[in-house]
Amino acid sequence: MINIGIMGGAGYTAGELLRILLNHPLAIIKFVHSNSNAGKPISHIHQDLIGSTELAFTDEILGDIDVVFLCMGHGHSKKFLQENFLDSKVKVIDLSNEFRLKDDAQFLGNTFVYGLPEINREKIAQASHIANPGCFATAIELALMPLAQEQLLNSDIHVHGITGSTGAGQKPGATTHFSWRDSNVSMYKAFTHQHLDEINESLHQTSGRENGRIYFLPMRGNFTRGIFASAYIKCDKDEKWLIDLYHEFYKNHPFTWVSELDIHVKQVVNTNKALLHVHRHDDIVMITSAIDNLLKGASGQAVQNMNLMFGLEETTGLLFKGNLF
Repeated sequence: MINIGIMGGAGYTAGELLRILLNHPLAIIKFVHSNSNAGKPISHIHQDLIGSTELAFTDEILGDIDVVFLCMGHGHSKKFLQENFLDSKVKVIDLSNEFRLKDDAQFLGNTFVYGLPEINREKIAQASHIANPGCFATAIELALMPLAQEQLLNSDIHVHGITGSTGAGQKPGATTHFSWRDSNVSMYKAFTHQHLDEINESLHQTSGRENGRIYFLPMRGNFTRGIFASAYIKCDKDEKWLIDLYHEFYKNHPFTWVSELDIHVKQVVNTNKALLHVHRHDDIVMITSAIDNLLKGASGQAVQNMNLMFGLEETTGLLFKGNLF
């Protein structure tokens, strides 16, 4: 059994993490930390968990754990690790953006491994510290990595992606409340999104060289969860060759699938799957990618990484069926 602690237990990612781990056959949740909700039943905040757990939030950090998930939001993980002693046997999975880049991966004598199993499975299995990828980064990297492997990202790469409101976190803001989001679509951080650096690093790792520049247009959607991204680039390979390339690249990865049909967000919501579709038009190849931003884009991938770190089957506790209707 794996004894687990969760820091920052009140947000969306922690709520999804709890839903997964409460049904994971080898997980025991020892504590869920939240300063602002200490003493409250977890089901008072994560109301979908009523009847699933009697756990309450705590403001204490218990020592008898094997792994801690850091779900505290960007800017707090380093402070936590600096101020709190963790036994060297305790593994750390961080869901913020603080350790994802190579320049930030070394911290307090530990090395954070970028937690995308499709390129780092073996490293993750040997790691004690994991930097969980960003949600948009996951969707876009999975769409482009087979092309990077074949050194086909030689020109400008255009990417358009749309995400649900949960991607902005639980804290209310001007662009997150219902009145603004409903029946509305908008663009934000055009060409400057914070996930671009980790995308570029992962593609460089895969290709072994510099790739074309990515022009990314992120959008806010009027739905709660899911990411749909499309990436296109000039390419002289025919469609069958490209489809075969994608099937071969992901053949041993249980959550990433190449679809012969057009894909859509409802296929992946509530699952840890990533779906890809490859389409060629004239001299352009377009890859569409769909994930659940809270699962394969966050908490599901974090548990996938935990499974690898503890030598478990990668899919343990993660075989969910999507809600298509």
